[in-house]
Amino acid sequence: MGAPYITITPLGGVGEIGLNCQKWECENGVILLDCGLMFPDDNQLGVDAVIPSFETLSDDKERILGMMLTHGHEDHIGALPWFVQKFRSVKLFGSPFTLGLVRKKLEERELMQNAELCPLAPYDLIFLGGLTFKAIPVCHSIPGGYAFGIETPVGTIVHTGDFKLDPSPVDGACNFLRDLRAFAGDSGVRLLMSDSTNIEIEGHSRSESDVRDSLDAIFAGASGRIVIALFASHIHRIRTVLSLAAKYRRKVVISGRSLATNMDIASRMGILEMPETVYADELPEDPGENTVVLVTGTQGEALSALSRIAQGEHRRLALHQGDIVIMSSRVIPGNARAVSRLFDKIYRSGAMVFHDSKKTVHATGHACRDELRGVIEAARPEIFIPVHGEYRHLVQHADLAGECGAGQCFILEDGQPVTLTADSVIIGERQPIDSVLVDGKGVGDVGRSVLRDRKILANEGIVIVSLLVDEVSGELLKTPDIISRGFVFEKEYSHILDDAKCVAVDQFENARPGDAASKLKDAIRMALRRFFRDIMGRDPIIETIITFI
Repeated sequence: MGAPYITITPLGGVGEIGLNCQKWECENGVILLDCGLMFPDDNQLGVDAVIPSFETLSDDKERILGMMLTHGHEDHIGALPWFVQKFRSVKLFGSPFTLGLVRKKLEERELMQNAELCPLAPYDLIFLGGLTFKAIPVCHSIPGGYAFGIETPVGTIVHTGDFKLDPSPVDGACNFLRDLRAFAGDSGVRLLMSDSTNIEIEGHSRSESDVRDSLDAIFAGASGRIVIALFASHIHRIRTVLSLAAKYRRKVVISGRSLATNMDIASRMGILEMPETVYADELPEDPGENTVVLVTGTQGEALSALSRIAQGEHRRLALHQGDIVIMSSRVIPGNARAVSRLFDKIYRSGAMVFHDSKKTVHATGHACRDELRGVIEAARPEIFIPVHGEYRHLVQHADLAGECGAGQCFILEDGQPVTLTADSVIIGERQPIDSVLVDGKGVGDVGRSVLRDRKILANEGIVIVSLLVDEVSGELLKTPDIISRGFVFEKEYSHILDDAKCVAVDQFENARPGDAASKLKDAIRMALRRFFRDIMGRDPIIETIITFI
């Protein structure tokens, strides 16, 4: 038996926000930490989700001992359905609420038989492959978040998961610094891996109690309806809203499937005390002024409940003069324009909007710079590796750790392993890992060429040329047909399309007898691309169809 070691390889989640997934390999097997997805960016047209590539785990299929889940956000559990399709009988460890969300996700896809859910209470110990994982509760924007303190043959390791240091949490459930100091002991930890999301924000994050006080003041002064848009997973915030609704004797209306699902799970687990609520689809008519409406749609999503309400397209709910809309979330980068348009629609209805720049109606779930400093000083790591952030976040977090006296600081990239032995740390060569694009039921079948074509279709359109050819004589039986979509309005530009038909005929007549159809198609496509570029400065996708009869 060789010397003990641990090799940690990020499969996603470093240098990016989302896709959080790590492979931990030791002598006795492989353990995974989180299995998240990432939502597509503007260049990934038509893609539903981005998930980590699990191909690097194919050789380890029989060695996977389990998966540790830090919390239930999509960027940490969202890729599980695709993972358990490929790797069956895997043990999933997490808090009861995290596993409640996982169960719902797997049941919807009829995949529960592929996984074993193993709930962890705070401070529970789990023994896997000679490693001991301790579930340390942390404050975050979802219940049941854990950091993991890991006892290993090569030293102690702490992975913070997503966290913040809230001095007055609404549920009073965690004191991460105290627990971290106790775990680190007098000598500190061997390795600290810490959330880097808010490293650029100076100071300390706001407490969830501050949000509660601000919402209380808004409720106290409201005369019309109150519509609150929030993330469906933010159960603490939902609980605050429900308590204020009870305090001010407002009826609660819920609109949004994910909201209803998560609230139901939290209620069944005793995390949320549900008042008498009405679901929007069950309303006989638009409710009166003495209501508070919980909705999804914080990012201006076109089909969300809030967008439909603001546009007057909701079947039961509408905005009126004097109503208040509270945007109780942050705007995710890239969504600012959609949210701004949504605000305009809300104001046109006569309602007023409260958002975080006007009132404290949201508090981040991620630690800011002073909190990150406190965690580093409490852990006193010999080795520091920042995680969960874009590359600039990782660099700045590593710099902060150096200022705080961390021994060695390393920045990893997806696919780059770090190996710890009892007396060494080795940064391995990066093996490039391509994330996998999910489009409908297709997984991995959308690649760069498909995305390039979709981008061209979106920007330039498509032109389809159809030729009818006599199979015996090889003669063209009629003038080619040309159909365009997203390119030009055919009636106004019929003269250009008629010229394009002539270009296609010229290529057909200049073809050598016996040329393959594929060669003729390529010749027509290239000639038409040149023609449209010269005449119109456009470069649509050209598709040629040759039919022999």
